Amino acid sequence: MDKSLYISYLLHTHGNYTCTHMAAHSMDVSHDQVTRFLAHSKFTSSDLWDIVKGHLQDSPDSFILVDDSVQAKRYSRYIELAKRQYSGNEHGLVNGINLVNMVHSNGIDGDYYPIDYRIYHPETDKKTKNDHFQEMFTRMTMRKDLKAKKILFDSWYASMDNLKLVHRSGWTFFTTLKSNRQVSLSRDTGMQAVGTVELSGRQLLEGVQVKLKKYPYPVKLFKIVSLNGDIEWVITNDLSDRMNVFEAENESQIRWQIEQFHREYKQLTGSEKCQCRKAISQRNHLACCYQAWIGLKLLAKQLKTTLYQIKVLPFSNYLKQILANPIIIFNLNA
Repeated sequence: MDKSLYISYLLHTHGNYTCTHMAAHSMDVSHDQVTRFLAHSKFTSSDLWDIVKGHLQDSPDSFILVDDSVQAKRYSRYIELAKRQYSGNEHGLVNGINLVNMVHSNGIDGDYYPIDYRIYHPETDKKTKNDHFQEMFTRMTMRKDLKAKKILFDSWYASMDNLKLVHRSGWTFFTTLKSNRQVSLSRDTGMQAVGTVELSGRQLLEGVQVKLKKYPYPVKLFKIVSLNGDIEWVITNDLSDRMNVFEAENESQIRWQIEQFHREYKQLTGSEKCQCRKAISQRNHLACCYQAWIGLKLLAKQLKTTLYQIKVLPFSNYLKQILANPIIIFNLNA
């Protein structure tokens, strides 16, 4: 029993991703072998980087995206890494394992790859999501030698420490602000909640330079209004004249590629389906799921199709064979 066999199982099974199911469909592997493999292996996020780095289309115009995603474990109360926490996908609390992901995008639709991740579980490592953000960002800038110099994240990661770290590292950030964050348009107006800021005329197009409370550097603030009337307040440390509301909106929209990655990772690799209770087994399963996603991604890119079509390809071929030579014969006259 080895990693390549387990990842092959993740790629080919559908719906059921348990050790029992794998053992039931393998002539050479028992249930105990699968559980021992997950319990005694040691895979890390460095393994992911080693696999993916040669496939990145990296350039100074590339982006790094950061966000987290909860792998729901609704019916498993005894999995060590699972805990009750908020899930944006569920719009409420759910029992699950939270992954903080860092994804590289070259800015083209669909061309993105995960490059690092952390499991958020403060009960074991005492780290917040922002601690993981800073750790991954520092590791990326020191070890990964990327040309990308833009990073996108939502308001959860827009802490003072995160913004300072990114700015002082020479990177450009784009992030949203919650409506209660305090900004100042001038010394005369003082601080006010960003949700109460009134922009008009050229300010709506060009943005406005503001002082963010407790942040020592100026930022540019944009009010982005969607077609349904929802408002997003976006800030960036790019103060150049070229940066207007259209540029800010276009660059901020790249962030949604990480949401697409989250959906594919959950739906196509069985990241939520492992029922092992031990933390090490869950960590190894999730690490293999990242590598399974890479396998789907590379084949989808080669065949110029989607990851979803690649996932159902074996079942499509199987159905064609079965319809040509049915195993179960149905006779109306019987």
